[in-house]
Amino acid sequence: MHDSPLGIARVCRAAPILLLIALACEAAPSRAVAVQRAIRVDVSRPLASVAPADTTTLDCAACPDGALAPGAAATQGAGSPATAPRLAAGSAVEQTTQGTRPAPELVASFDGLGVGFDGPQGPSLVRNPSDNSLAVGPRHVIQTVNSRLAIFDKRGSVLYGSVPTNTLFAGFTGACEARNNGDAVVRYDQLAGRWLVVMPVFRRAAARVDQPPEWRAADSAYLAPAGVTAQPRWASRLPVPARDTATPAGGRGGRAGMPPPPADTGPYSMCYAVSTGEDPLGTWYRYEFLRPLFPDYPRPAVWPDGWYVPTSTGDDVIQKHACVADRNRMLHGEPATEQCVVIDDVNFLNNADLDGTTLPPAGAPNPMLATGGAQLRNDLDDDGIYAWQFHVDWDDPAKTRVTGPVKVPVAPYQYLCGGQLTSCVPQPGTERRLDAQGDKLMARVVYRNLGNRESIVAVHSVNTEAAGGGVRWYEFDVARDRDLALRQQGTYAPDGFFRWMASPAMDRMGNLAIGYSHGGTPAFPGQRLAGRLAGDPPGVLTLRELVLVEGEAAQASTLRWQDYTQTAVDPSDDCTIWYSGDYLRTGSASYSTRIAAVRMPGCR
Repeated sequence: MHDSPLGIARVCRAAPILLLIALACEAAPSRAVAVQRAIRVDVSRPLASVAPADTTTLDCAACPDGALAPGAAATQGAGSPATAPRLAAGSAVEQTTQGTRPAPELVASFDGLGVGFDGPQGPSLVRNPSDNSLAVGPRHVIQTVNSRLAIFDKRGSVLYGSVPTNTLFAGFTGACEARNNGDAVVRYDQLAGRWLVVMPVFRRAAARVDQPPEWRAADSAYLAPAGVTAQPRWASRLPVPARDTATPAGGRGGRAGMPPPPADTGPYSMCYAVSTGEDPLGTWYRYEFLRPLFPDYPRPAVWPDGWYVPTSTGDDVIQKHACVADRNRMLHGEPATEQCVVIDDVNFLNNADLDGTTLPPAGAPNPMLATGGAQLRNDLDDDGIYAWQFHVDWDDPAKTRVTGPVKVPVAPYQYLCGGQLTSCVPQPGTERRLDAQGDKLMARVVYRNLGNRESIVAVHSVNTEAAGGGVRWYEFDVARDRDLALRQQGTYAPDGFFRWMASPAMDRMGNLAIGYSHGGTPAFPGQRLAGRLAGDPPGVLTLRELVLVEGEAAQASTLRWQDYTQTAVDPSDDCTIWYSGDYLRTGSASYSTRIAAVRMPGCR
């Protein structure tokens, strides 16, 4: 075992982790769970009648290039390799040729937010990185890209948008209405037939007497009292701006003629918008939870007992925090709480996100996964995926617990490009290379109950023997005791091009589809998808690669590329798999997005 930041924690197979995991497991005292009451909750007006929010103030003035923690720098990555280094250790699981089955059937393809978009509320402001998120319901598609939101029908007609994401919080008051920034993520909760938008607020608010104290290992549970009286409340009249006045790409917020905001010492916020029905153009419940820690890179996951939202405390600390919101109460617009745990010495976390409607066993904890290693310690490789079990108790938060990590041995891997915020993926006609976010499991970690077995799928970007970038993917079986066991794995690297920032989904038959970015000289960055059928030989994506959109130009303005892509399974048939990712049009300086849907053979 090499010296990684998980070191001692790897041998702690079932140690309880409540507020904070100690580095030495056997020395960890009993911890408390932070319980956050929503300081604001109400029901909105119908979204179709709400004018776009005024976004002359964008969040995180210290983060001019997107969702970076304060103090983190999006540098070009001096010293990054021209190509990814060769990796011999994991070459045994590399797939070096295309699958021989026909490619998945393309059933929908249209452009989303980005350059060229123009909807009923106007064009799409473009800011990098795109933070591309997508959700699909019975009749609608919602896309969030950085700080923007749009609603489509399934033919690609724009029904609403582009609007700032915090339009969902118009009339709500507080940080959720006042601040608009990237990293908002959308999900469709197919178990309830509701939409969920989670939006972090990256700038501290003004100090307040009821803000959460610093979360420490020995502290008791924290309660954040209600911050607004006479709820629900919403604005009866909202001005309609002549045109969107959001800050230009890469710019910082600030109203014209107004002094810059003070360096506040108050809390951050996490904002939740929950549709009151299946129609996203109707009303939404809104909630705000205060956070004492920077809430970067949220990854919402649907689970029967809660919405799980892991976040990063920052790019310059090895600390993550994972929260769960009271899904049942929030679906009914009732007062709700959010419980959080803080985990030190761990890589980026992803909670399992449920596909389909077949539930896990009653009371099953939510699995939470991470890669090994730590970029800040120059530990860029590992041979395990690490799993925790997150059990929440809404009646008695003292019984909420996280156990783990448990190492699941896998083929050795190295972070593609050495991790995040490095300059690695080449492009034609420019010296600018792109970031690969190679240090983390990407969105989403997928859970599917197939009836005769439970499956979890995860993906990340790795260096390859062919000196390009490959998509490493895993399927894990979930045992009755909830332990994970590797069922199959592979690295999709059929040539020397780069494939990175993938997102997986599994249809109701157990067929797997993985969408990803594709590029490298002489190919401009675009989006592709490959897959396999449930009964195919293990470790192989057997369906030929499908080109979703070819890139037509290089991105020369910044190394930040998307940060993530997104898949979603259509609840109408539990077969159609949707995907969204970036590309550049000819002559464009910034990205457009492509929304596409595929169907795997035999799933109808």
